[in-house]
Amino acid sequence: MKIAPSILSADFAHLARDIQTVQQGGADLLHIDVMDGHFVPNLTFGPAVVAAIRPVTSLPLDVHMMVDDPEAWIPAFAKAGADTLLVHVEATPHIYRALQLIQEHGVKAGVVVNPGTSLSAIEEVLPLVDQVLVMTVNPGFGGQAFLPAMAQKVAQLARWRSERGLAFKIEVDGGITDQTIGTVAAAGADIFVAGSYVFAKGDSPAKQMAKLRAAGQ
Repeated sequence: MKIAPSILSADFAHLARDIQTVQQGGADLLHIDVMDGHFVPNLTFGPAVVAAIRPVTSLPLDVHMMVDDPEAWIPAFAKAGADTLLVHVEATPHIYRALQLIQEHGVKAGVVVNPGTSLSAIEEVLPLVDQVLVMTVNPGFGGQAFLPAMAQKVAQLARWRSERGLAFKIEVDGGITDQTIGTVAAAGADIFVAGSYVFAKGDSPAKQMAKLRAAGQ
């Protein structure tokens, strides 16, 4: 089990502090939600922010690209220090080429599916990817409620992975709390993105992540 706090819910005025807090609290990855205001109705981080974060933490940077024309941005985010680049299948007609471009830049490649997208849309690229991110909310904003039906997608991916001898990690993003993590963990997820639960609740981020680990066992 890997916990990936999303900095979308961090205090932007004290971003370095919050990143160091979750690293010291036991985070495994740092999830960075890139939104362009077109593919999703929100605007967040660009390559310059990723480049600024890179010296602040030793955590792997898990960069989730919610952008139109992701191919145009892959080189910049790779250069900025991303360890994994995750591209939505809905954002490009050439998902195979986008994933190959990520790998050409020496970065791990991941594909993302929205709640309304069938897994059949990514079936052909599963042998190519390091991660598959299943959105468990509609992308664009933090703090949304978990969509329980997405656990079925996670379970299907886990079956395909086992049956086909593949090694990609299954990641889930959206509405992950101590009340929902057990469902997707049991279905086969490996990486759990949590933003508002880690940063915005009463307890410290370290305590919140510990609750997630305990609930996901």
